[in-house]
Amino acid sequence: MKAMVLEGIGQPLHLQTRPDPSPGQGEVGIRIEACAVCRTDLHVVDGDLPSLKLPLVPGHEIVGVVETLGPGVVLPAIGTRVGVPWLGGTCGCCPYCAAGQENLCDHPVFTGYTRDGGFATHVIARAEFAIPLEGFDDPVAAAPLMCAGLIGWRCLRMTESATSIGLFGFGAAAHILAQICRWQGREVFAFVRPGDEDAARHASSLGCQWAGSSEDRPPRDLDAAIIFAPVGSLVPKALACVRKGGVVVCGGIHMSDIPAFPYRLMWEERQLRSVANLARRDAAEFLSVAKTARIRTKTTVYALEDANRALDDLRHGRFQGAAVLTP
Repeated sequence: MKAMVLEGIGQPLHLQTRPDPSPGQGEVGIRIEACAVCRTDLHVVDGDLPSLKLPLVPGHEIVGVVETLGPGVVLPAIGTRVGVPWLGGTCGCCPYCAAGQENLCDHPVFTGYTRDGGFATHVIARAEFAIPLEGFDDPVAAAPLMCAGLIGWRCLRMTESATSIGLFGFGAAAHILAQICRWQGREVFAFVRPGDEDAARHASSLGCQWAGSSEDRPPRDLDAAIIFAPVGSLVPKALACVRKGGVVVCGGIHMSDIPAFPYRLMWEERQLRSVANLARRDAAEFLSVAKTARIRTKTTVYALEDANRALDDLRHGRFQGAAVLTP
């Protein structure tokens, strides 16, 4: 197999040739067809996340075909197209797992962070966390659904019955979520980086009611806002944009420090919430909706060997939608 490997924090990934991995008990071996590039991959490479496993193959938006089964595995069967998301395994016995909150597991395994991920030609995954992708025939188009889509969906659930939603940071997650919101009949207001006219046009093309700078106020107060950009200073700005009783959801795994802000922004029962990881239930719900709503992802394809360029282009906002690596 070939893999793009992170050997040190802040270093470029290096292409390596390794023996093909063999699945262990309860695992499957997957031939990777595509792996999307997530902002969390930047946080991994930059060392923003603690307890990093090195050397490491990043990547957690994986689509591939099951080629080998480890002992005790019957499903997914050989030949099944599956997706492998960020949450790669849980302990199954901590209080959170017992309460059906596996996304908050005390002893989780994360794909492309605590175990090798999808910037490669092959990957090993726990069978019960390999999600069947029946009906998703384009692996490149499906790859961003495995994190950008799933996290966006979990964030949306936290806004409950909101009918007007602001999306701060119009990248991979927002461009998927905007389509779902419009399909559901919600109004979407897109907040982009100041001066990013391409992102504003992209948002408008997907049916957003309004697209403007994150420095601007929307034309009216919103029911909810979701922050995908890892920028803490957006939190008070988002709070200032939602109505009384509104909610602001932070959708990233890492964010710069939130600055001090006046209590009046939280007063009147506004809520500030965060999303952590995802649960397999989220995947089942979201993929059903994505199929029914005919969600279309906008992708820029890179060869596996060009993973460093894809990460750099993501860092500097050089494309709309999602970057996807193909072996």
